[in-house]
Amino acid sequence: MAQKKKGKSKSVIPGFRLTLGITVLMVSLLILIPLVSVLAYSFKLSPSEFFELITKKNVVSAFRTSILCSFIAALVNSVFGLILAWVLVKYEFPGKKILDGLIELPFALPTAVAGITLTKMYSDTGFPGKFFSAAGIDIAYTKIGIVIALVFIGIPFTVRAVQPVLEKLDPQYEEAALILGASRQRTFFKVIFPELFPSLLTGFGLALARGIGEYGSVIYISGNSAKNNTQVVSYVIMQKLERMDYASATAIALVLLIISFVLLFVINIIQIRRSKRVSVR
Repeated sequence: MAQKKKGKSKSVIPGFRLTLGITVLMVSLLILIPLVSVLAYSFKLSPSEFFELITKKNVVSAFRTSILCSFIAALVNSVFGLILAWVLVKYEFPGKKILDGLIELPFALPTAVAGITLTKMYSDTGFPGKFFSAAGIDIAYTKIGIVIALVFIGIPFTVRAVQPVLEKLDPQYEEAALILGASRQRTFFKVIFPELFPSLLTGFGLALARGIGEYGSVIYISGNSAKNNTQVVSYVIMQKLERMDYASATAIALVLLIISFVLLFVINIIQIRRSKRVSVR
């Protein structure tokens, strides 16, 4: 009897059926129904029309540009996001809280505002764009500009993914490695980095998925030139919507959705396996 009573301990927050119902309702309205609608509109195209659409030169080029620039930006964010998280956790300095708060700025700032600002900064008349332009390096209206915009909107994902793990990381492991004679570089790559890798991979995946579907921050700085291959896939979708071609827009969006899901699924699998290896050690 005592065991049964222990197994039936009440939750701190009562109302399981009500809260579960609200959860299912919100998930359905915000996630499931929109996804089903994308599928429904996409199926208005025949298989041959669907294949013809997604293999068009401008669509393939847009997917290539979005994925490549997002991948490069996610790599950059992984490196600098790790450095930023390390500085915020390991060191004390004036203005630390301000810097920590500024990490959230890309989340709070409208992406269109960020895009306009970055375009002005990195044009041949802006600072520091004019210095790059004088050196023969064009940033605005090129893929370099797209990468910079995606780095801006993706950096919080990496920092916020790594920061909590660094805060909870026991310093005794680091101290033990140093006492045993390991160099600082060896201590970092053999002791600290394996603990950070799963969270770093999570930040990388989130930044990559966000970048592939980004619109507001890249629409201005990219230039949207089919000739220069600076059109992103979100811009192509918007073009279809402006022409009231909902079937084509949702078909491209469906491919984009599948790519994002596959990327996140693969990254999560790698993360889980990596976490198991670290826990076994």
